[in-house]
Amino acid sequence: MVSLVLTSSLNLRFRPLPTPKPRCPTPKSLRLNSRSVIKCSVNNSNNPLNPQKNKDFNPLISQKSTFLNHSPKRDSIIINSASTAATPAPQQQPWQGAAMRSLIASIATGVILWLIPAPDGVSRIAWQLLSIFLATIVGIITQPLPLGAVALMGLGACVLTKTLTFAAAFSAFGDPIPWLIALAFFFARGFIKTGLGNRIAYQFVSLFGSSSLGLGYSLVFSEALLAPAIPSVSARAGGIFLPLVKSLCVACGSNAGDGTEHKLGSWLMLTCFQTSVISSSMFLTAMAANPLAANLTSSTINQTLGWMDWAKGAIVPGLVSLIVVPLLLYVIYPPTVKSSPDAPKLARQKLEKMGPMSKNELIMAGTLLLTVGLWIFGGTLNIDAVTAAILGLSVLLVTGVVTWKECLAESVAWDTLTWFAALIAMAGYLNKYGLISWFSQTVVKFVGGLGLPWQSSFGILILLYFYSHYFFASGAAHIGAMFTAFLSVASALGTPPYLAAMVLSFLSNLMGGITHYGIGSAPVFYGAGYVPLAKWWGYGFLISVVNLIVWLGVGGVWWKAIGLW
Repeated sequence: MVSLVLTSSLNLRFRPLPTPKPRCPTPKSLRLNSRSVIKCSVNNSNNPLNPQKNKDFNPLISQKSTFLNHSPKRDSIIINSASTAATPAPQQQPWQGAAMRSLIASIATGVILWLIPAPDGVSRIAWQLLSIFLATIVGIITQPLPLGAVALMGLGACVLTKTLTFAAAFSAFGDPIPWLIALAFFFARGFIKTGLGNRIAYQFVSLFGSSSLGLGYSLVFSEALLAPAIPSVSARAGGIFLPLVKSLCVACGSNAGDGTEHKLGSWLMLTCFQTSVISSSMFLTAMAANPLAANLTSSTINQTLGWMDWAKGAIVPGLVSLIVVPLLLYVIYPPTVKSSPDAPKLARQKLEKMGPMSKNELIMAGTLLLTVGLWIFGGTLNIDAVTAAILGLSVLLVTGVVTWKECLAESVAWDTLTWFAALIAMAGYLNKYGLISWFSQTVVKFVGGLGLPWQSSFGILILLYFYSHYFFASGAAHIGAMFTAFLSVASALGTPPYLAAMVLSFLSNLMGGITHYGIGSAPVFYGAGYVPLAKWWGYGFLISVVNLIVWLGVGGVWWKAIGLW
């Protein structure tokens, strides 16, 4: 019967008048499908079964004798075939794997360098590690996969090629700095979850929030005031200022990943990061590796670089940089919300609505004070920064302010821990394999053979020392590998030894601003997700040039005034 209806429907198009819908008995199980096919056949002049309109079905129609024999099974096949033809093909799932062009570029970088013969004085294994390290850096820049995945593949390549043992490749996962950075993200979770971050943010907005620039400067100078008391830039950035800055951004409607980053967050994150390296350079106790530079100064030129000497030399160029850098970023990478006259009033209303501090807020505040206190007096109590942070997190976990499930959900923390530890390991073994010492000696011979005045020679040494930091994931590693060699050469070429030591010490902090892994505060602020990697590196290079101009220009005049040269 269905076959008869279908055959009849093919002839309906020759009739000048519309024909009522025919009725035909069908098996109950087929009734819905057969009606849909009949309706389509009668009412649609572009019938897919029309031999004139759709030649693909001509073979089916030409074999009438077969279809005229009624068979429920055959009817089902015909109807289901028509339904299938009308159903759109399912959409293909988007590619979830690596960005292939970026991946090929990363691998090609490593392969090409691997195949180039190692220079004289460089061991083959050091050259192989350099090729893997640079391939990983290219991958981190182009991001064919998330940063942690790229770094893990780099470590895998080291182990696969026998360049590093498994224990050596993963040795930096026992380094305290990556863990301190991860712990900072867990603190930030509690800071925001309890509402304490919002409360402090609203306090800042109520005082300085009439303009974004005023808000930024209030954070910049607050961090600089804490710098001499907290000798870990990772702890300052991650444990105190990252939670505060994130809370301020959220309170102002600027969130990572939803297109509102440029309202405030992008500029504020980049500003707080770039000024953190400046404040670290201003005091002997503002960065963990600064005492190492002072010790190497003493052993190399037999002169003491004390706390007051360091602060006296850095205070003028440091203050100029702290003023210039936020303003420059405000011009070239501005927030879209620049002024909000009503913000202080609205912030005060929000504070009134929040009411008194909750129990969890009080616990969070007490834990933060305890942790910061241990960071300040940890040297006296023999408690390092990461131990203090673990103690603080333990309090938050025990009291339920933060749960372990929430810590596990902080994917950015674990991703940052992975890629930062991987870079520390590879950079550390580049030094152990002798590549860094070879580089230092090569630079020394080159600059020394130019026969230039000491000012020009020292300028070249400064640039080489500063921008070689692209190969380091730690200020301490850079200082330990290159400080003594460069100080010795600068002194031999006629640079006043004490001036050379002081300048190299200051630059050992400032150079951390060029990448997202060069100093402890970099992964913290970059990991917040407000600034794309290309912009982070681009503005990092630009600010590095500005800092060099300020510190060597304004600083040079200041150092002349105080008798350093």
